[in-house]
Amino acid sequence: MKLLTLALLLATSALAQPASSQQLTAANIIAIAPSTASCAGSVAPSERRTAAQAAPWLTYSFSNFGHSAFSTQAALLSLILYETANFTYSINHSPGVPGQGTRNMQSPAFNLLYAKWLSESCTNCRLSAAQVANAEGTGVEALLDLVNGDEFGFGSAAWFLATQCTADVSAALATGSVEGWQVYMGCVGAEAGGERQKIWESIIGLGHW
Repeated sequence: MKLLTLALLLATSALAQPASSQQLTAANIIAIAPSTASCAGSVAPSERRTAAQAAPWLTYSFSNFGHSAFSTQAALLSLILYETANFTYSINHSPGVPGQGTRNMQSPAFNLLYAKWLSESCTNCRLSAAQVANAEGTGVEALLDLVNGDEFGFGSAAWFLATQCTADVSAALATGSVEGWQVYMGCVGAEAGGERQKIWESIIGLGHW
């Protein structure tokens, strides 16, 4: 994989956070979510990914967007595991919001922002402004298709944190505290509790990859 060539310097650069000394592995993910070890019995086989398939793309996205702190990576992984039911889905099936998807389960409005960002700020993403405009005119499902492959789909959570949350959110999240997690949940518009928090606690409890 080649890193994306980004045309802007993100505030959440690797220098801004203490770096994780190791990279996320499939084994790390399986330890938290054993069902990700295989695609056996998947209800959405075209969307389902295993931990082995997901880990490289997640690591790639962390590097691209400067999310080097373990606690930040843990939060991003926990969000994705929750939103996708352990990598089962990349499209919203319940309640079935048209155009909602990616591994971050973004709304169509954010998918449009993501697609525009990729076309404008990434010089080797192979996504043009014309493609984005055409998809936008076609409909929200066409727009989702642009950003829902493995490369962009697994990168959506990292992009959202880097571009849609403030630097204060990133700084709070990097501390690994419950308070930082709650601030992050506020940015993504989710409640910090229940199963979401259980997943985050199980990952942050590892302490490192």
